[in-house]
Amino acid sequence: MASNRPAESTSFAPGGTQTIGFAPRPDEGPWEEWNPTEDSVRPVRGRHRVTRQRGGGLARSSTVLGVGVMAAVGAGGMATAQTGKPPVSISLPDLSSVTHSAKELIGEDTSAPEGSATALSDAGVSTTDAAAGTKDAGEALRSRIMQQAESQQDRIAAAATQAAQDAATKKAAAAAAKAQDTAEKAVAAEVKKKAEAARLAELAKQFTLPTSSYTLTSRFGDAGAMWSSGYHTGLDFAAPTGTLIKAIHSGTVTQAGWAGSYGYRTVLTLDDGTELWFCHQSSISVSVGQKVSTGDVIGRVGATGNVTGPHLHLEVHPGGGSAIDPMAWLQSKGLNP
Repeated sequence: MASNRPAESTSFAPGGTQTIGFAPRPDEGPWEEWNPTEDSVRPVRGRHRVTRQRGGGLARSSTVLGVGVMAAVGAGGMATAQTGKPPVSISLPDLSSVTHSAKELIGEDTSAPEGSATALSDAGVSTTDAAAGTKDAGEALRSRIMQQAESQQDRIAAAATQAAQDAATKKAAAAAAKAQDTAEKAVAAEVKKKAEAARLAELAKQFTLPTSSYTLTSRFGDAGAMWSSGYHTGLDFAAPTGTLIKAIHSGTVTQAGWAGSYGYRTVLTLDDGTELWFCHQSSISVSVGQKVSTGDVIGRVGATGNVTGPHLHLEVHPGGGSAIDPMAWLQSKGLNP
């Protein structure tokens, strides 16, 4: 009598675990998913065997059995065929051998001891960090932040250095410009000085001192009771009586005669209107309206008028006005008494 049971098939999984399944019969129709319940599962006959339930259209498949085994493994590694019956022991494969085989397959180093802290990947770690053995992402981030900060500091330092160099260049340029300006002013002043000296030298040919062999005594502005104004209004050339008095510049004689405290006085008016007073003369050699040239004799030194000794009292009145310092005026004409 032929059995209605499907043929059994046995296989071994890696690690020595035995798997049992059933081959379908030819006269059976399509299988249905088997959802075992307490009523539909019969007692287990022998290790790793499950009997076929004749009624109810139960599925007979090694695939269904596989699903049941997987469910049993997920529930804790033990399968129960029926409530109250002894549990069926299911052996789990040695995962360490599988892992080792998988690592060898992909070419990964399997020499690291169990529990090793070696990272699975170096992704995201820079070459410098990897060379230094740095695997911590926080440390790598800190390194990058420090590098960025140092780079910023370098840029700031470079900018400060450039600013200092620019300031120094600007300061040097300003100093050079100032030095050049000073030099130019000095050159201009020297040129002006030389031009003035040339002018005075030319004027000196047109002007002359009023006498010779003299000694300067009282100067313009000296105070004293001897002068009615309270101070000296001219420049005194002390010289022996009879010393010649010369015309300082060409002009016209506008006064010639006695003048009270001035004694005998000659007034020579220049072409620009300046009046030159020659006082205390012992004698006068020109007359009013006479034209004279530079160096012409107009009189002689004496002691007439209010004097203490023979001398020439010279006064300068620009435009016929108040007296000014004769020394400064003579120097302006290139003369140095």
